[in-house]
Amino acid sequence: MLLTRPVGSHTRTSGGLAKAGLPYADAAGAEVVQIYVSNSRGWALPPGDPQQDALFRDGLAERGVPSYIHASLLVNLGSPTSLTVEKSVQTLEHALRRGRAIGATAVVFHAGSAVDPAHDDKALHQVREALLPLLDTAFAEGLPRLLVEPSAGGGRSLASTMQDLGPYLDAVERHPWLGVCFDTCHAWAAGHDLAAPGGMAATLDALVATVGPGRLQLVHANDSKDPCGSTRDRHETIGKGTIGTAAFAELMRHPATAGIPVVVETPSDDAATGHATDITLLKDLRAAG
Repeated sequence: MLLTRPVGSHTRTSGGLAKAGLPYADAAGAEVVQIYVSNSRGWALPPGDPQQDALFRDGLAERGVPSYIHASLLVNLGSPTSLTVEKSVQTLEHALRRGRAIGATAVVFHAGSAVDPAHDDKALHQVREALLPLLDTAFAEGLPRLLVEPSAGGGRSLASTMQDLGPYLDAVERHPWLGVCFDTCHAWAAGHDLAAPGGMAATLDALVATVGPGRLQLVHANDSKDPCGSTRDRHETIGKGTIGTAAFAELMRHPATAGIPVVVETPSDDAATGHATDITLLKDLRAAG
């Protein structure tokens, strides 16, 4: 049976994609997984292990579990530093190729920042020049899609609110191979009051109104340690943060999330069960909805 909102987590793979990732996903009860294929805070681009790739890909296929890749957090296509842009493109190219090898559905990357006020007028044009060729190649070769994730705001972010996604998508001509990843902690930090009654629904409505139907393709479900509008990206266990459980109940019953995988990136210190608590909570909210 096709799950309407498969729930899973960012999955640990240290020690081997299949060797570490599959047991982690099983212990957590994950119905979808997200992984890094390179250092989350570095530029090194490891080639991967073909045997582990095949075991991981086939193991997830047997379980009916889709996978997603999160690109390095250093990626910034709007940077005023040309070397950063060059390495960002290389990192996304690497993630797309690795994504094909492991059967990933899409690659998530952060929207980026202009960094310097003097660069504001150039940043989106720069995104266009860097991102359009990647999108064209991925589309033509059947590589995974790219999903832009709005940031928590601050620091001259190119997209943090739902409305910011309009100019960002327009910059790349609303390319069909570019989707959106919605992160609840980021939206909250950027000023969307998800905790108010109807706040999550209103934010998702604004997202769809801005990007159009079908563009939302992944959700990061994270509570927050900080108040709304803080521009601070500090994740918390769902229900223990400032967003609260009721907002996630709205998330799990909103029409925009029907059929969309939901991934948690919350703190996890339990090596045995990983994100099982958050995953179970979201599954319960899904059933109640």
